[in-house]
Amino acid sequence: MASIQLALDWEKDDYGLEKNSCPSHLDSLIPDWIKTPLSTGTTLLAAEYDGGVYIGADTRTSTGAYVAARYSDKLTYITDQIYCCRSGSAADTQAIAEIVKYHLSFYEMEVGEPAPVKVAANIFRDLCYQYRDQLTAGIIVAGWDKREKGQIYMVPLGGMLLRLPVAMGGSGSSYIVGHVDGTYKPKMSKEECRKFIIESITHAINRDGSSGGCVRLANISESGVEREDIEFNNLPRFQDI
Repeated sequence: MASIQLALDWEKDDYGLEKNSCPSHLDSLIPDWIKTPLSTGTTLLAAEYDGGVYIGADTRTSTGAYVAARYSDKLTYITDQIYCCRSGSAADTQAIAEIVKYHLSFYEMEVGEPAPVKVAANIFRDLCYQYRDQLTAGIIVAGWDKREKGQIYMVPLGGMLLRLPVAMGGSGSSYIVGHVDGTYKPKMSKEECRKFIIESITHAINRDGSSGGCVRLANISESGVEREDIEFNNLPRFQDI
């Protein structure tokens, strides 16, 4: 695949403003949490099951120790059967997702069929690797296509690409490594996979200060995408997991 060139203006600061636009004598009056870029300190999880893939994420967006949004959506639409989960800088990951969506729309017009999941994952990888020194982005790409059915690809910081049966990302993932290793089973049923995703993310929410809010789920299969939001009060109790 040809390298994708991207025009980025790095002469602007983290807020999209020209550098030195704030008078220096007022800089000390701005709280530290305002200066901190929006970051999706988060828990992302994706798992294959017999017939498709399930993806899930919490809904908390933070700026350092400050919670900027309690109900954000980190499951991002790419095509009708491809989604991505975003962690890192909210601005970086949103921009990358929009660029990939743009390229895939042209791919589908030229080829005349839905884009394979592998093609989307490789475009994510190319962008994340080419701009690895400027971007803070960890991406999980998940979807279904007629060639390889349900697939999950992980693009961590630095732009490496891995296909995995189960993938984790975000600050909360370190709290659930043991739970995922001990609970995930290949060829799970749809309901077993749904329960696995919900319990794992709930476990991370209870342990990780940067993860919280509700749990968003998406089931991607041959029939399309089914979205589901589970409010905090309806999540399983921590002691029952």
